[in-house]
Amino acid sequence: MNAGMVVAALDCRGQAGLSEDITPVRGNTHHGHIIRGLDDPDPKNLLFRSLFLDTAQLARVVMGMPEVDPERVGAAGGSQGGGLTLACAALEPRIKRAAPTFPFLCDYRRVWEMDLAKDAYAELRTFFRHFDPCHEREEALFTRLGYIDCQHLAPRIRASVMMGTGLMDTICPPSSQFAAYNKMTCEKQTVIYPDFGHEGLPGHNDRVYQFMLGL
Repeated sequence: MNAGMVVAALDCRGQAGLSEDITPVRGNTHHGHIIRGLDDPDPKNLLFRSLFLDTAQLARVVMGMPEVDPERVGAAGGSQGGGLTLACAALEPRIKRAAPTFPFLCDYRRVWEMDLAKDAYAELRTFFRHFDPCHEREEALFTRLGYIDCQHLAPRIRASVMMGTGLMDTICPPSSQFAAYNKMTCEKQTVIYPDFGHEGLPGHNDRVYQFMLGL
């Protein structure tokens, strides 16, 4: 093997809630991960901080394998995988190419202001309803969420980046994705799909593979 690809996956720290024989086990499978640890005074206890660090550790494990050339490793993923791709590339500077597709976990404040705290971001509204109904701590809570906001990691990325975005995306709004993209100072490009949302983007997987062939 001449190169490795670190693909950010859904199942992080057991979040998929499946046992080895693919039967459901105790655990939250879809919601609650952004806000887990949000009420802790130490932002280091936010769940996604640990998940971000996991991606970098995985990249280092892959790079240490004898059959992998550590100078030819890329990261790719979509939605949550797209957010983790950004985190991985930011925290492991040896990543050479990164291909996030409609990345999640970017600009929570923007999502909130667009009234799109639903679907993937529904837990933001749930948190306020249960723990801060009058929004007395809103500023402090969004500041704490900044620790796990990929837009703040984006300036650290040194990899060449190709981001795929559907302009009709209401799950991960394009403006939240571009909050991260616009802060990158690395070599970067974006592929826009004007009529598509948070769904399969025609031909995009092939674009990603072709992009990774440049490793």
